[in-house]
Amino acid sequence: MSKTAWIERPPRTERPDAQTWHRNAGVAIAGLGFVLVAIAAVLNLTTAPDVGAGSDSAAALAGSFAAATFGLGVTKVGIAIVLVGIILALWRRVHAVGSALATLRPTGSNAATGSRTGDLETPYGPATASKGAPSPLRVHRMAEFMWLPVLAMGAMALLAGLLLGLWASSLSGGTATFRAASAWSQGTLFLGEGLLLAGISFLLATILSSLRRGGAEVQESLGVAVHTLKMPTTAKAFIALMALGMMAAIAQFVLYGIAAATAGDPATYAVWVSWLGPFREVALGALLAGIVLALATIARALGFQFHRVRQLAA
Repeated sequence: MSKTAWIERPPRTERPDAQTWHRNAGVAIAGLGFVLVAIAAVLNLTTAPDVGAGSDSAAALAGSFAAATFGLGVTKVGIAIVLVGIILALWRRVHAVGSALATLRPTGSNAATGSRTGDLETPYGPATASKGAPSPLRVHRMAEFMWLPVLAMGAMALLAGLLLGLWASSLSGGTATFRAASAWSQGTLFLGEGLLLAGISFLLATILSSLRRGGAEVQESLGVAVHTLKMPTTAKAFIALMALGMMAAIAQFVLYGIAAATAGDPATYAVWVSWLGPFREVALGALLAGIVLALATIARALGFQFHRVRQLAA
């Protein structure tokens, strides 16, 4: 295959150290997100002295909060673009390793020894040895297809939340319309943040899929048994936390909509938003915890791949 879902693999003739636009673009976009957050922080500092002094600062704070949250989302888009570049770099290195090991293709008794199949133990956990490359896991196929649509939906939700926040900042604070707009803005913004983190999680799963598939293709081309690491516990927990985080992000959006419906009753509205704030952070916390486990799984997979390359080279 020359394509990994939405990502076109680089040609085998491309140099392994070739640079693409993804790194510079990702860094620039992440920097833009930081600038937006910094501007929102300055706006909050200028508004803060008026809080409690009888002035109506709620509307201004709603706008700066939306801008700050939007800036965080822009930073996540930069991260996603850099991850796409990492996937392309990974495939360039897979091609380079395959070409370098081709001259070491075993023959005779060495080939027979390297063709044993079945379960085996490695320094990096249980693995399997098969005659050919194993079929892609269902979760990997889903990740390769879902990362781009989820990122796109997250970006659109984030933009919609920013516009709602700016509209709320133009209203008079303390009115039912302002409270409803503010609730919808916060729910939409954090739905976007959750979807962006989910998209990043899918990209990390795509990296794991590329490591698994690329390593298998290299081994298969050498005519030896294909050693594949079994799914570690960290990967299973990563999938569970990602699913939990996405469900919580959708749930908080729905609940903020219910809160917006109570905007005419300030006391009831205050109860809703008082606990929805921490709840929406649970969604982001679960997704971030899952990302940590995904990174730990990638580290294990890289260690396993290096271990296998050393075996083949020896």
